[in-house]
Amino acid sequence: MQQTELSGILLMDKPQGFTSHDVVAKLRGILHTRKIGHGGTLDPLATGVLPVFIGGATKAADFAAAQDKEYVAGFTLGYCTDTQDVTGEMLQTSERYAAEYAVKRAVRGLVGPQQQIPPMYSAVKVNGQKLYDLARKGREVERPARDIIVHEMELLDFDENAQKGTLRCVVSKGTYVRTLVNDLGEKLGTLAVLHSLVRTRSGAYPLDRCRSFEDCERAMADGTMQQLLLPTDSLFTDCPAVTLTAEGAERIARGAVVFPRQTDSLPETAGTLCRVYHEGRFLMLGQVRELDKGGLGLFVYKNFR
Repeated sequence: MQQTELSGILLMDKPQGFTSHDVVAKLRGILHTRKIGHGGTLDPLATGVLPVFIGGATKAADFAAAQDKEYVAGFTLGYCTDTQDVTGEMLQTSERYAAEYAVKRAVRGLVGPQQQIPPMYSAVKVNGQKLYDLARKGREVERPARDIIVHEMELLDFDENAQKGTLRCVVSKGTYVRTLVNDLGEKLGTLAVLHSLVRTRSGAYPLDRCRSFEDCERAMADGTMQQLLLPTDSLFTDCPAVTLTAEGAERIARGAVVFPRQTDSLPETAGTLCRVYHEGRFLMLGQVRELDKGGLGLFVYKNFR
């Protein structure tokens, strides 16, 4: 029997040419529900992991967007475009040749905390307007720099004759990989564009667990769609689990603080986020905080009931 009220996280392998919004729109038609959102924008050029949140799981979409992402990016040296990738109009070329050892050194120099100015062709809003809307009108505006972290970056391969290579990087929320490629070109004294991008991991979700539109259509036809969805708490596996007693569950239901004796065990570090359960059911994210009179208590951080 086909499910009528789907709820959970669907890991999609976003096809090239689709925006993240396009994926959500198509899934609304396939799944016959409007309560869907995605957890982290991918450009149309990009493919790979796009977590999609369905039903009650939509409350968790912002948490996925905030998690680190891993990418494999193909780049070409020698020219640049207005979009910083191969979909844009060529702006300039360079005859500067880069050796592999120099590329490796420049890649290492991109690792770490830094500030990044979002590209004009992006969905970032400035004064209420999306930058790509302004860019399409030929306008360029000042954009505030963002704090980002490049946790890891390595050169997987580089063809010196073709001046093309592949990077693997792990980056924080809000990082534009095409801008990192542009920065790589600058470090090498030349120009660079992104020619391919695959998101291989979003948070703890790897590419090999992702589904296609065809998978979803088949599952809807045979009534097994719910089986393709991951539970909401799978997004928070790095958070310790806390189980409430009946008294604790009653207190949390009315928004009251839960004391350590009303749990199976409470982390002893203030600020810790926890997955909170009662009788095997995931209720919420809780946060351990110091109490006014001393000791620690568990407070509601985000309710998923």
